[in-house]
Amino acid sequence: MQGGRHTVTSRRPRLGGFCGAAVLGVACLWPAASSAQARYTRAEEEQFHRAATRALAHGDRDEARALAGERDAGDPSAAALLARLDILRGEYEAAERRLAPVAAEHPISAAGLELALLHRYAPGLFEDADAEGPGLRDDAAARLRVLVDRLQRSPDAVDLYRAARAARALGRYRQANALLRSAAGIAPDDPAVHTLWGDLFGEKYNQMDASQSYQAALEIDEDWAPALLGMARALADTNPPAAEAAAGRAVEIDPDYLDAHLFLARRSFDDRDHEAGAESLARALAVNERSLEARSLAAAVAWVEDRRDDFEAEVRRVLDVNPAHGEVYRVAGDLVARHYRFEEAAELVRRGLEIDPANNRSHAELGMHLLRTGDEPAARRALERSFEGDPYDVVTFNLLEMLDTLDGFETFEEGDLIVRLHPDEAPVLKDYVIDLGQRALDELSARYGMEPETPILIEVFPQHDHFAVRTLGLPGMIGALGACFGKVVTLDSPSASIRPGDFNWQSTLWHEMAHVIALQMSNQRVPRWLTEGLSTYEEKRARADWARDQDLEFATNLNRGDVLSLRDLNAGFSRPETISISYFQASVLVEHIIDAYGESTVYDLLRAYGDGLDTDAALERVGLGFDALQASFDAAVDERFGALRRAMAGPGERDGPPHDAPGGAAGPAESLRGLEGAARIARLRELDDEHPDSFSVQMSLGHALWADGDAEAAREAFEKATTLAPMATGDDSPHLPLAKIALEDDDRERAMAHLEAHLEHDHRALEAARDLAALAEEAGDDRRRRRAYGLIAELDPFDAEPHQALGRLAMADGDVAAAVREFSVALAAGPIDRVSAHVDLAESQVAAGDLDAARRAVISALEIAPTYERAQELLLDIVESGR
Repeated sequence: MQGGRHTVTSRRPRLGGFCGAAVLGVACLWPAASSAQARYTRAEEEQFHRAATRALAHGDRDEARALAGERDAGDPSAAALLARLDILRGEYEAAERRLAPVAAEHPISAAGLELALLHRYAPGLFEDADAEGPGLRDDAAARLRVLVDRLQRSPDAVDLYRAARAARALGRYRQANALLRSAAGIAPDDPAVHTLWGDLFGEKYNQMDASQSYQAALEIDEDWAPALLGMARALADTNPPAAEAAAGRAVEIDPDYLDAHLFLARRSFDDRDHEAGAESLARALAVNERSLEARSLAAAVAWVEDRRDDFEAEVRRVLDVNPAHGEVYRVAGDLVARHYRFEEAAELVRRGLEIDPANNRSHAELGMHLLRTGDEPAARRALERSFEGDPYDVVTFNLLEMLDTLDGFETFEEGDLIVRLHPDEAPVLKDYVIDLGQRALDELSARYGMEPETPILIEVFPQHDHFAVRTLGLPGMIGALGACFGKVVTLDSPSASIRPGDFNWQSTLWHEMAHVIALQMSNQRVPRWLTEGLSTYEEKRARADWARDQDLEFATNLNRGDVLSLRDLNAGFSRPETISISYFQASVLVEHIIDAYGESTVYDLLRAYGDGLDTDAALERVGLGFDALQASFDAAVDERFGALRRAMAGPGERDGPPHDAPGGAAGPAESLRGLEGAARIARLRELDDEHPDSFSVQMSLGHALWADGDAEAAREAFEKATTLAPMATGDDSPHLPLAKIALEDDDRERAMAHLEAHLEHDHRALEAARDLAALAEEAGDDRRRRRAYGLIAELDPFDAEPHQALGRLAMADGDVAAAVREFSVALAAGPIDRVSAHVDLAESQVAAGDLDAARRAVISALEIAPTYERAQELLLDIVESGR
């Protein structure tokens, strides 16, 4: 990287090194002070561990007490189990009274481990403020180190499990991993070992290995609630419904499972469902009102809801129990960041680091928050500090690696923007990104009547996983193309897609710039339904063909009653099966609000959120309410989609399309199964008589007739389909087969008309655009050439040909500046004929009056082809003009 400060290879081993740590040998001498007392055999101690952990995992606290009561008085394992029950209820003093005398006699035992962990967790309850020497936390850490050093030499799985718990508490993750690997090798059927191993992986964001460990535990015992909760955490970002179901199952097994209630509470607060979140949080506090985790979440919620006095009160309650618990600020920062208030999140985490400067996770999350504010230098410092203390955190490593990659990007500062591009792509994308980004910012800020805080940082990534890491810290994010954090916009480069035309990066950038306005105007408090609805709507308003092409899907969902209520719309963005259509429904809702209540209503809503109001209060301020808005929205949807709903309500819609029906359209599959040729056509004609306004019937009939050689009848069916669903896109579009039929008839004008009609609604149809360009070239149709080449250049900007064509069209129009840009981009994209490309550029530069640049371009052409007459003549003209 630049400056020679460090490289990726010197920073840390990848997580594989951690996972594959050498297993400690078990042939070492075992110390005399074993955790298993002489009166119990190793087998009996193992049996007690299995029974005790199972009782806790199943939420059977009475069974746990009974198990402890069967042991001898003063037994360390029994004392530890009873103390664990005390701790779960927040009775920390009772737990210490139970543990202290036993741990004093048996320091290398379950009781010694539990006492050390309790003293680290709640030192404020036990520490003598007047005592000299190290604090209780430091003393507890020393005792944990002794436990690890002594227990790690045991050949017993229970001792290794306890040593792993101590090592994890000390932050010795590599050692904890090795100990758990050894324990699992000795006791592969112990779900407690697998669950703790999963927790270790999950803490380092290695969710794949975490899931495998939890699955191993659940295969042994499907009711192991801690493994179910671990699985919920592992699935939280990729499959929220499955995560919530797993956590819900854990609560069913153990109704007093505090951590599961907290998980569900956080999920609800993330979805802005504060009522459900408050209910889950209350259930957690009812289990243990002194839980640092529960109180920290209560503090976080108070901050998010702008209840500052309540926040400070909750913080004091936490710090009274543990004065060094900076986690209370980290947890608040995390929830605040999930509400997109990143600057506040950074400040909260900084407050936590003041009292707990060694908290590596806080340093890491501070780095993430700062990245989202655009302060990349400070973010790197925080991440490097975290890495120094914990080289096994996957997110920290990924973010530092991503920043190393960004160091090689080129940076351009123009107007209100800072744009960062990969050096291989900057010559092609720079002008387009800057022009479009600035135009979007200017138009939208003027429309919304607000002055955004600038500069806006835009980063474009040629590798999707780098975009994903820049956004969330982990690769993946399948389906996501761009992100906005208020003053930072990140997105995929068009080269990040599998093939050109998979997405339109320009509409994506416009979408994200609209987020800039909505987020800033609402002080980062706008709910997702409104900001996504606005951004999707603004795409359509910028260009009609950028509209989200889900009309047919939405109409089909309406027919099936599978549309979210407005109250549930925000949660739809958190569920994989509904997130895509939620974007579309939100845009329909925004368009309805603007049409029915005026555009100022939307602006007033944003300002209401900026004032800290929730959705009910914000709607009330603008004279609306959920029920009234739902009613007017339903009426507007019926009017707008009524005809399309009827067109999509053809026979067999629940059965899916037949093999020759369009991909997204419902088709009469059941009644056509097994029919081919004339029999199929006959049945389709019957369906046409029964359902004359069915889009799927017309498309299926058209394809069947065309395959049978009756192109004229097929054309009639497809043309009727265009009237039923004129906005159909992709394979659903009847205009594509109509264009092919026209070409078969050698009717190029009609073919171009159908291709053009298709492109009016499908801004990702790269092949259709190329077909239109070829036909327009033959016909000398400049208007259609501009349309076709313009879209090709959008979708595949690294193809030199459309830029050359656009440059020549611009020259013909006298738009010299556009011609210079297009010819420059064409050269950067690597044309087949570089000689002609250099001369094209030189001619445009001559027209622009830039003779020096023109001279350099034409000389470059002559260096490749010294005898090229066009270049020779142009150079002579340039020389003569410069006299």
